[in-house]
Amino acid sequence: MTDFQWDALIKYLPYFFDGLVMTVELTVIAVILGTVLGLFAGMGRLTKIAPLRWLSNIYVGFFRGTPLFVQILLIHFAVMPGIFGKSSAFVSGIVALSLNAGAYIAEIFRAGIQSIDRGQMEAARSLGLTQGQAMRTVILPQAVRRMLPPLGNEAIMLLKDSSLLAAISLQEMTFYAKLMQGKTYLAWEPYLTLALMYLVLTMLLAQVVKFLERKYGTL
Repeated sequence: MTDFQWDALIKYLPYFFDGLVMTVELTVIAVILGTVLGLFAGMGRLTKIAPLRWLSNIYVGFFRGTPLFVQILLIHFAVMPGIFGKSSAFVSGIVALSLNAGAYIAEIFRAGIQSIDRGQMEAARSLGLTQGQAMRTVILPQAVRRMLPPLGNEAIMLLKDSSLLAAISLQEMTFYAKLMQGKTYLAWEPYLTLALMYLVLTMLLAQVVKFLERKYGTL
């Protein structure tokens, strides 16, 4: 640490900031898509329609039961070329992160919905609402407030897990840290910088989650 190469680090900082933009972009897109997937899969696990329930259970079971790293490799090197004939690291990364996040968020939605007293649904139905209307206007708004903390934790985990996409040469922060290490043979400079950048990002995201929890509260 006494001979920390600041000049080498400064030279590579623009690359790190390019990687930071990519990391944030990946995280935001994957959180949005994962939330949509998680909502449908969570509802699918609660439905009385057997085929939808089975498909949802298979999806959640597979993506929760296998490592994200393996999912990334499978999607990038097998699924995407098999479907489209070629693969893009960015698209593969978005697909892998979103599918993985959706499986965990599905469980968050399922648990959140089931935590609401059944009397809420019965009361809404007695007022003439259909089951879909009751779920959308009565159950989900209450459940989402309870789900904010675990959803925030999932977003933070997704942010950190995006570092695995360096394995398919997606140019996020970890990719550039590995690039710097490979070209300069330095270790402290790229990887300590990478760790600090992830720390700052996760702390900022945690503050956003706390703000949302204070603003909307929990039941």
